[in-house]
Amino acid sequence: MQRIAEHKGCGTTGGDGKASCGSAAGQGDLPAEIWEKVKNHPCYSEEAHHHFARMHVAVAPACNIQCNYCNRKYDCANESRPGVVSEKLTPEQAAKKVIAVASVIPQMTVLGIAGPGDPLANPAKTFKTFELVAETAPDIKLCLSTNGLALPDYVDRISKYNIDHVTITINMVDPEIGAKIYPWIFWNHKRYTGIEAARILSEHQLRGLEMLTARGILCKINSVMIPGVNDKHLVEVNRAVKARGAFLHNIMPLISAPEHGTVFGLAGQRGPSAQELKALQDECQGEMNMMRHCRQCRADAVGLIGEDRSAEFTTDKIMDMEVNYDLTARRAYQAAVELEREAKLTAHEEELSALAGEESDLTMLVAVATKGSGLINEHFGHAKEFQIYEISVRGAKFVGHRRVDMYCQGGYGEEDTLETVIRAINDCHAVFVAKIGGCPKADLAAAGIEPVEEFAYEFIEKSAISWFRAYLAKIASGEIAHRPRGDAEIRQGGLIIAA
Repeated sequence: MQRIAEHKGCGTTGGDGKASCGSAAGQGDLPAEIWEKVKNHPCYSEEAHHHFARMHVAVAPACNIQCNYCNRKYDCANESRPGVVSEKLTPEQAAKKVIAVASVIPQMTVLGIAGPGDPLANPAKTFKTFELVAETAPDIKLCLSTNGLALPDYVDRISKYNIDHVTITINMVDPEIGAKIYPWIFWNHKRYTGIEAARILSEHQLRGLEMLTARGILCKINSVMIPGVNDKHLVEVNRAVKARGAFLHNIMPLISAPEHGTVFGLAGQRGPSAQELKALQDECQGEMNMMRHCRQCRADAVGLIGEDRSAEFTTDKIMDMEVNYDLTARRAYQAAVELEREAKLTAHEEELSALAGEESDLTMLVAVATKGSGLINEHFGHAKEFQIYEISVRGAKFVGHRRVDMYCQGGYGEEDTLETVIRAINDCHAVFVAKIGGCPKADLAAAGIEPVEEFAYEFIEKSAISWFRAYLAKIASGEIAHRPRGDAEIRQGGLIIAA
């Protein structure tokens, strides 16, 4: 297993202060061949997700397992969670949609098939889609997400089609725990239930992971954190997937709102709080690098991670579009993005050097309103989510995000909505925004969250470090006394508000 892990370029290192090959890794942290695979991949590179977009095409409706946290229902345009789509596509429709989106969104670098069922339970549609896209747009990276049950049977085809990023959802390596998550699987024309079903699923998942990594295919592991069911067990899952060469581990909160109609939701199973999720991610970070920027996307999501532009690219609209796939223009745009990334990195390193003489054990969280590009460039009232950064004398580190409903609706602030926003970032000491009105500013301050406008349109990490230096100076002078914050709520499937 150690040889498999080393084959991925990760070795045994990971976590804070160690050689990194996780989502926060930069060019200097990774072997050249790995960097080339992830540098423009918004799901596999935390830094890339500020700049590059992805899209999912819903060509795989059937599924071969049942999860207690999943309900694959359609025509739910106001929901953002896996398994939800507004329309299913044929491979031919999907291929045309990919080309149309890539022509309009030059930063779209990745095509993923993630359902709404399981891609490998729909192999003909899945691989036909990849084949058609690869013929027309060879610069687009191909990815799939799978539950792993059928994975060992399709590793050769995955490799044949140059699908070099695969995400496997692994929620357990103990079948007794798995039986609480999966009511049944359908394998070899037979339905299995209980512990036997979970055992078969786990064996196939881990074997498929080993087979993929042996071929040099990057594997990300998704795990759903279910308090009281697998939350403690996910540390063991983390070790197991790392030993088999997984590149990245993404621990996501359970979405369990009753209105989604899942077994867990209807049974009252709660999701984790923000502190519980971060504590588990931090614990696993010591073993392996973690993905912190996942948005639990819809199976037809389009755009930057954290946004969804799928409504702009419905089938009827695509059929009327005049598509001009200009590969030269796409490459020119992406080259410009690289220059922007370099400027951001330089600014971050310059500000970080100013922290070199600071000594403090203080670690705190701040929230950021951003539209992307690594900038503080969103109005507080227009934010649909806030990105969360942990800051200390070691610098600023992205650790998560919080979905919210927009505070401003039709030009007016909604006080009830403001209360939910405050609860979503209640563990933060400050919120960085491009602009904010007087009323929400006062309410945030009253709640102990400092609204910060002075860094509008500046780079996030640089600004967070600069603010933190000033905060430490205020503590040293006696101007303020640092007080710890409370816990925060994780928004269950934040609404998508159409532009």
